[in-house]
Amino acid sequence: MVSDFFTRGWARFGPDPQVRLWADVALRVGRAALRDPAFSHWHVCGGTWFVGLDALPNDAEGRVAGSGPLTGPAVDFIKDHLGGLPPLHRGQLSTVFPGYPRPREGEGEGAFRYRLRSDAAHLDGLKAAGPDRRRRIDEPHAFILGLPLSEAAPNAAPLVVWEGSHEILRAALSEALAPHDPADWPKVDVTEAYQAARKHIFETCPRVLLPARPGEAVLVHRLLLHGVAPWSEEGASAPDEGRMIAYFRPLMPGGLAEWLHAR
Repeated sequence: MVSDFFTRGWARFGPDPQVRLWADVALRVGRAALRDPAFSHWHVCGGTWFVGLDALPNDAEGRVAGSGPLTGPAVDFIKDHLGGLPPLHRGQLSTVFPGYPRPREGEGEGAFRYRLRSDAAHLDGLKAAGPDRRRRIDEPHAFILGLPLSEAAPNAAPLVVWEGSHEILRAALSEALAPHDPADWPKVDVTEAYQAARKHIFETCPRVLLPARPGEAVLVHRLLLHGVAPWSEEGASAPDEGRMIAYFRPLMPGGLAEWLHAR
Protein backbone atom coordinates (compact mmCIF):
# COMPACT_ATOMS: atom_id res chain seq x y z
CA MET A 1 0.00 0.00 0.00
CA VAL A 2 2.75 2.48 0.92
CA SER A 3 4.77 1.88 -2.24
CA ASP A 4 1.63 1.96 -4.39
CA PHE A 5 0.50 5.27 -2.92
CA PHE A 6 3.76 7.06 -3.57
CA THR A 7 4.04 5.52 -7.06
CA ARG A 8 0.45 6.05 -8.21
CA GLY A 9 -0.36 9.09 -6.11
CA TRP A 10 -3.60 7.74 -4.65
CA ALA A 11 -5.05 4.99 -2.48
CA ARG A 12 -8.54 3.77 -1.59
CA PHE A 13 -9.25 2.43 1.91
CA GLY A 14 -12.10 0.48 3.49
CA PRO A 15 -14.90 -0.08 3.88
CA ASP A 16 -14.53 0.55 7.59
CA PRO A 17 -17.44 0.50 10.07
CA GLN A 18 -16.23 3.49 12.09
CA VAL A 19 -15.75 5.57 8.95
CA ARG A 20 -19.25 4.56 7.86
CA LEU A 21 -20.72 5.74 11.18
CA TRP A 22 -18.89 9.06 10.77
CA ALA A 23 -20.14 9.37 7.18
CA ASP A 24 -23.75 8.76 8.21
CA VAL A 25 -23.58 11.63 10.73
CA ALA A 26 -21.82 13.92 8.26
CA LEU A 27 -24.43 13.12 5.61
CA ARG A 28 -27.23 14.37 7.87
CA VAL A 29 -25.31 17.60 8.38
CA GLY A 30 -24.60 17.78 4.65
CA ARG A 31 -28.26 17.53 3.74
CA ALA A 32 -28.96 20.53 5.96
CA ALA A 33 -26.05 22.46 4.42
CA LEU A 34 -27.55 22.03 0.95
CA ARG A 35 -30.64 23.92 2.15
CA ASP A 36 -28.83 26.51 4.29
CA PRO A 37 -29.19 30.06 2.87
CA ALA A 38 -25.73 30.86 4.24
CA PHE A 39 -24.28 28.47 1.65
CA SER A 40 -26.53 29.39 -1.26
CA HIS A 41 -23.58 30.95 -3.13
CA TRP A 42 -22.00 27.50 -3.41
CA HIS A 43 -24.74 26.24 -5.76
CA VAL A 44 -23.02 26.72 -9.13
CA CYS A 45 -22.87 25.26 -12.64
CA GLY A 46 -26.58 25.76 -13.17
CA GLY A 47 -27.40 23.96 -9.93
CA THR A 48 -25.44 20.83 -10.80
CA TRP A 49 -22.60 21.40 -8.28
CA PHE A 50 -22.64 22.47 -4.66
CA VAL A 51 -19.04 23.48 -4.00
CA GLY A 52 -19.56 23.43 -0.25
CA LEU A 53 -16.27 24.89 0.96
CA ASP A 54 -16.18 25.03 4.78
CA ALA A 55 -19.76 23.75 4.91
CA LEU A 56 -19.06 20.85 7.29
CA PRO A 57 -18.87 22.17 10.89
CA ASN A 58 -16.31 19.67 12.19
CA ASP A 59 -13.63 20.36 14.79
CA ALA A 60 -9.87 19.97 14.37
CA GLU A 61 -10.08 16.20 14.92
CA GLY A 62 -13.03 15.71 12.60
CA ARG A 63 -15.85 15.51 15.14
CA VAL A 64 -19.14 16.65 13.68
CA ALA A 65 -22.62 16.85 15.22
CA GLY A 66 -21.72 14.63 18.17
CA SER A 67 -19.68 12.06 16.25
CA GLY A 68 -16.34 10.80 17.43
CA PRO A 69 -13.08 12.00 15.88
CA LEU A 70 -12.28 11.00 12.34
CA THR A 71 -10.53 7.61 12.36
CA GLY A 72 -9.98 4.66 10.06
CA PRO A 73 -7.31 3.13 7.80
CA ALA A 74 -6.76 6.30 5.77
CA VAL A 75 -6.19 8.38 8.89
CA ASP A 76 -3.81 5.72 10.21
CA PHE A 77 -1.91 5.85 6.90
CA ILE A 78 -1.63 9.63 7.11
CA LYS A 79 -0.31 9.42 10.65
CA ASP A 80 2.21 6.69 9.80
CA HIS A 81 3.44 7.82 6.38
CA LEU A 82 2.52 11.45 5.71
CA GLY A 83 3.98 13.12 8.78
CA GLY A 84 0.90 13.00 10.99
CA LEU A 85 -2.61 14.36 10.85
CA PRO A 86 -2.63 18.18 11.04
CA PRO A 87 -5.56 19.99 12.64
CA LEU A 88 -8.49 19.70 10.27
CA HIS A 89 -10.25 22.70 8.76
CA ARG A 90 -13.99 22.74 8.23
CA GLY A 91 -14.58 20.16 5.54
CA GLN A 92 -15.77 20.75 2.00
CA LEU A 93 -19.06 19.09 1.03
CA SER A 94 -18.55 18.71 -2.71
CA THR A 95 -21.91 17.59 -4.07
CA VAL A 96 -22.71 16.88 -7.70
CA PHE A 97 -26.13 16.37 -9.27
CA PRO A 98 -27.46 14.93 -12.55
CA GLY A 99 -26.57 17.09 -15.53
CA TYR A 100 -23.11 18.11 -14.30
CA PRO A 101 -21.36 19.94 -15.79
CA ARG A 102 -23.20 23.00 -16.96
CA PRO A 103 -21.25 26.24 -17.42
CA ARG A 104 -20.27 27.89 -14.16
CA GLU A 105 -21.35 31.50 -13.75
CA GLY A 106 -18.77 33.72 -15.47
CA GLU A 107 -17.10 30.76 -17.13
CA GLY A 108 -16.11 31.32 -20.74
CA GLU A 109 -16.59 28.87 -23.58
CA GLY A 110 -13.00 27.63 -23.41
CA ALA A 111 -13.11 27.10 -19.65
CA PHE A 112 -16.38 25.19 -19.88
CA ARG A 113 -15.03 23.06 -22.69
CA TYR A 114 -12.05 22.20 -20.45
CA ARG A 115 -14.42 21.32 -17.58
CA LEU A 116 -16.47 19.10 -19.87
CA ARG A 117 -13.68 17.37 -21.81
CA SER A 118 -10.84 17.34 -19.28
CA ASP A 119 -12.77 16.94 -16.01
CA ALA A 120 -11.72 20.43 -14.87
CA ALA A 121 -8.37 18.81 -14.05
CA HIS A 122 -6.30 20.88 -11.63
CA LEU A 123 -3.63 20.88 -8.96
CA ASP A 124 -4.92 22.04 -5.60
CA GLY A 125 -3.07 25.03 -4.18
CA LEU A 126 -2.43 26.79 -7.49
CA LYS A 127 -4.60 29.88 -7.67
CA ALA A 128 -5.37 31.68 -10.92
CA ALA A 129 -5.66 35.45 -10.51
CA GLY A 130 -6.02 38.55 -12.64
CA PRO A 131 -7.48 38.99 -16.11
CA ASP A 132 -4.82 36.69 -17.59
CA ARG A 133 -5.45 33.96 -14.97
CA ARG A 134 -1.79 33.72 -13.97
CA ARG A 135 -1.06 30.93 -11.49
CA ARG A 136 0.93 31.04 -8.29
CA ILE A 137 1.22 28.58 -5.42
CA ASP A 138 -1.11 29.90 -2.77
CA GLU A 139 -2.08 26.97 -0.51
CA PRO A 140 0.42 24.14 0.05
CA HIS A 141 -1.85 21.31 1.20
CA ALA A 142 -0.54 18.23 2.99
CA PHE A 143 -2.90 15.78 1.21
CA ILE A 144 -6.46 15.43 -0.07
CA LEU A 145 -8.70 13.10 1.90
CA GLY A 146 -12.10 12.29 0.40
CA LEU A 147 -14.86 10.60 2.40
CA PRO A 148 -17.98 9.65 0.42
CA LEU A 149 -21.19 10.45 2.29
CA SER A 150 -23.97 9.36 -0.08
CA GLU A 151 -24.58 6.17 -2.02
CA ALA A 152 -24.13 6.94 -5.70
CA ALA A 153 -23.53 4.99 -8.88
CA PRO A 154 -19.88 4.62 -9.95
CA ASN A 155 -20.57 6.76 -13.04
CA ALA A 156 -22.25 9.58 -11.07
CA ALA A 157 -19.49 12.17 -11.56
CA PRO A 158 -16.70 10.34 -9.72
CA LEU A 159 -13.35 11.75 -8.71
CA VAL A 160 -10.76 11.45 -11.50
CA VAL A 161 -6.98 11.29 -11.08
CA TRP A 162 -4.04 11.06 -13.47
CA GLU A 163 -1.91 8.33 -12.02
CA GLY A 164 1.74 9.26 -11.47
CA SER A 165 1.18 12.90 -12.38
CA HIS A 166 2.46 14.10 -9.00
CA GLU A 167 6.08 13.43 -9.98
CA ILE A 168 5.68 15.24 -13.31
CA LEU A 169 4.25 18.27 -11.55
CA ARG A 170 6.89 18.12 -8.84
CA ALA A 171 9.67 18.19 -11.45
CA ALA A 172 8.06 20.99 -13.46
CA LEU A 173 7.40 23.22 -10.47
CA SER A 174 10.83 22.53 -8.98
CA GLU A 175 12.46 23.68 -12.21
CA ALA A 176 10.30 26.80 -12.36
CA LEU A 177 11.04 27.76 -8.76
CA ALA A 178 14.74 26.82 -8.65
CA PRO A 179 16.08 30.25 -9.80
CA HIS A 180 14.16 32.03 -7.04
CA ASP A 181 14.70 32.51 -3.33
CA PRO A 182 12.31 30.14 -1.46
CA ALA A 183 10.96 33.15 0.41
CA ASP A 184 9.70 34.48 -2.94
CA TRP A 185 8.14 31.23 -4.19
CA PRO A 186 4.54 32.29 -3.45
CA LYS A 187 5.05 35.26 -5.82
CA VAL A 188 6.51 33.25 -8.73
CA ASP A 189 4.33 32.88 -11.82
CA VAL A 190 4.31 29.15 -12.64
CA THR A 191 1.62 29.31 -15.33
CA GLU A 192 3.71 28.13 -18.28
CA ALA A 193 5.42 25.37 -16.31
CA TYR A 194 2.09 24.12 -15.00
CA GLN A 195 0.35 24.18 -18.37
CA ALA A 196 3.19 22.36 -20.11
CA ALA A 197 3.28 19.72 -17.38
CA ARG A 198 -0.47 19.28 -17.54
CA LYS A 199 -0.35 18.74 -21.31
CA HIS A 200 2.36 16.11 -20.83
CA ILE A 201 0.27 14.42 -18.14
CA PHE A 202 -2.78 14.19 -20.40
CA GLU A 203 -0.62 12.54 -23.04
CA THR A 204 1.22 10.06 -20.81
CA CYS A 205 -0.55 9.36 -17.50
CA PRO A 206 -3.46 6.94 -17.07
CA ARG A 207 -6.78 8.64 -16.31
CA VAL A 208 -8.32 6.71 -13.41
CA LEU A 209 -11.88 7.01 -12.11
CA LEU A 210 -12.16 6.64 -8.32
CA PRO A 211 -15.78 6.09 -7.31
CA ALA A 212 -16.22 5.15 -3.66
CA ARG A 213 -18.98 4.43 -1.16
CA PRO A 214 -19.72 5.58 2.38
CA GLY A 215 -17.34 3.84 4.76
CA GLU A 216 -14.51 4.04 2.26
CA ALA A 217 -11.92 6.80 1.97
CA VAL A 218 -9.80 8.03 -0.93
CA LEU A 219 -6.42 9.59 -0.23
CA VAL A 220 -4.81 11.68 -2.97
CA HIS A 221 -1.21 12.91 -3.04
CA ARG A 222 -1.05 16.68 -2.66
CA LEU A 223 0.69 17.10 -6.06
CA LEU A 224 -1.58 14.81 -8.08
CA LEU A 225 -3.60 16.24 -10.97
CA HIS A 226 -7.28 15.46 -10.39
CA GLY A 227 -10.79 16.53 -11.34
CA VAL A 228 -14.43 15.42 -11.55
CA ALA A 229 -15.89 13.39 -14.42
CA PRO A 230 -19.17 14.44 -16.02
CA TRP A 231 -22.34 12.82 -14.71
CA SER A 232 -22.97 9.90 -17.03
CA GLU A 233 -26.15 9.81 -19.07
CA GLU A 234 -26.08 6.01 -18.97
CA GLY A 235 -28.00 5.09 -15.86
CA ALA A 236 -26.05 7.08 -13.26
CA SER A 237 -28.08 7.41 -10.09
CA ALA A 238 -27.81 9.06 -6.70
CA PRO A 239 -30.22 10.05 -3.90
CA ASP A 240 -31.79 13.49 -3.64
CA GLU A 241 -28.66 14.87 -1.96
CA GLY A 242 -26.61 13.92 -5.03
CA ARG A 243 -23.11 12.50 -5.00
CA MET A 244 -21.71 14.04 -1.82
CA ILE A 245 -18.08 13.74 -0.68
CA ALA A 246 -16.46 15.43 2.31
CA TYR A 247 -12.94 16.62 1.52
CA PHE A 248 -10.14 17.64 3.86
CA ARG A 249 -7.03 19.48 2.62
CA PRO A 250 -5.11 20.71 5.68
CA LEU A 251 -2.09 22.89 5.04
CA MET A 252 1.38 21.38 5.04
CA PRO A 253 2.95 22.15 8.43
CA GLY A 254 6.38 22.68 6.81
CA GLY A 255 5.09 25.14 4.24
CA LEU A 256 5.87 25.43 0.57
CA ALA A 257 9.34 23.87 0.62
CA GLU A 258 8.02 20.70 2.26
CA TRP A 259 5.02 20.71 -0.07
CA LEU A 260 7.33 20.60 -3.05
CA HIS A 261 10.10 18.29 -1.81
CA ALA A 262 8.61 15.86 0.71
CA ARG A 263 7.88 12.39 -0.59
